[in-house]
Amino acid sequence: MLNIQNYINGTFQDPIKDNWIDNYNPSNGEVYGQIPNSHIEDVEQAYQGAKSAFKLWSKTTLEERSRILIKISELLEENLQRFAEAESKDNGKPVSLAKSIDIPRAASNFRFFGNAITQFASESHESVGQSAINYTLRQPIGVVGCISPWNLPLYLFTWKIAPALAAGNCVVAKPSEVTPMTAFLLGEICNEAGLPKGVLNIVHGLGTSTGQAIVEHPDIKAISFTGGTATGAHIAKVAAPMFKKLSLELGGKNPNIIFADCDYDDMLNTTVRSSFANQGQICLCGSRIFVEKSIYDKFKTDFVNKIKALNVGHPSNADTNIGALVSKPHLEKVKAYINIAQGENGTILCGGNEVTVHGYENGYYLEPTVIEVPTDECRVNQEEIFGPVVTIMPFESEEDVLKMANKVKYGLSATLWTNNLNRTMRMSNQLQAGIVWVNTWMMRDLRTPFGGVKASGVGREGGFEALRFFTEPKNVCIKY
Repeated sequence: MLNIQNYINGTFQDPIKDNWIDNYNPSNGEVYGQIPNSHIEDVEQAYQGAKSAFKLWSKTTLEERSRILIKISELLEENLQRFAEAESKDNGKPVSLAKSIDIPRAASNFRFFGNAITQFASESHESVGQSAINYTLRQPIGVVGCISPWNLPLYLFTWKIAPALAAGNCVVAKPSEVTPMTAFLLGEICNEAGLPKGVLNIVHGLGTSTGQAIVEHPDIKAISFTGGTATGAHIAKVAAPMFKKLSLELGGKNPNIIFADCDYDDMLNTTVRSSFANQGQICLCGSRIFVEKSIYDKFKTDFVNKIKALNVGHPSNADTNIGALVSKPHLEKVKAYINIAQGENGTILCGGNEVTVHGYENGYYLEPTVIEVPTDECRVNQEEIFGPVVTIMPFESEEDVLKMANKVKYGLSATLWTNNLNRTMRMSNQLQAGIVWVNTWMMRDLRTPFGGVKASGVGREGGFEALRFFTEPKNVCIKY
């Protein structure tokens, strides 16, 4: 049994009230450790550590901040195997995925923002005829709160804390209580890299206790949150009257729109990945697949055959394509949506059943599931499932598919497959989404803004957008 501890003011410590939560291994359903269920007292202690560190860290040179963040990146790369295995054990994803995507991206986040802060420039304006010059200061906010989800644990945890630290803030951060291990290990890396005490503080626990304490703390001046839309709405309700800055990256129900003039083989292989990567537990997965009628039957046959060939297995196996879902309650939620689809006249083309993996019979495994739906109005096309489940249906015209694509409360991402340039330009402008991929999926440039519209969130992360969020602009006007 491994007891995870809070990382406060550069040291590891138990929760003040000695409250603990079981930590499960999704691959076998067993408890393999405990994590703190931190309360307001722990968050206050973390805040005080951050507050004490802020004066020094905010005045630290950009070159020194950059050096430390890049050192953290290097140490993550040196410990790639250890972190990948920990991520897999905590989350249920294949080790191969954590090793090739999650941990390298976490390292890239620190490296990118370590470099970006040295290029982050403010503006100046000469007021011609008024003998004055205006310039803008970009100053760190102070102590900020970062709350991250369980699907890409270290990847998204570092996506928040790296720009916050680069901009000169001190952080009180909470990883998901479902996947706390790599955030815990990150504390060791930070100490080794020479990050000053109190600059980063990691408190573990439930959203209703630890997360709530961070959000409602009167002196934590900004909240960056990634997670469910309902939780985001609650955070906004608490934080907005306190005039905190908010960045909310929430749910998605993303359309994958396939026209007959696409590069078919590339589309098919990418659509398998965009449907079921990380067991479908990525907010950017294309969970609603719309296929032009002329190629619909061919696509349905080819796609289902490829999905049937995917291997569901233990995350440590090299040939595993689909690992375990993150938790038993989440598995039950996804199964419930499969039942809902059948009740709404959906046809299960493949999957839909739990999988028993030999030697790990209590693990949370589910077949990748493809459901043919008769209408886009059904619940499985309107509500976020966040699992290895996609729906498919045909469309006849650009106008019809655009209407269906936009007819959800979410607007995070969209994928468009076509070689028609005019159609690409028209639809990219009209799709209601924060990001549109054309003839690709999940191709990311860390310089670009990332976020959603409608119920998918508020604000943008990534590149200078993140550094702008984690700083306050101040205009100075000098008359001469």
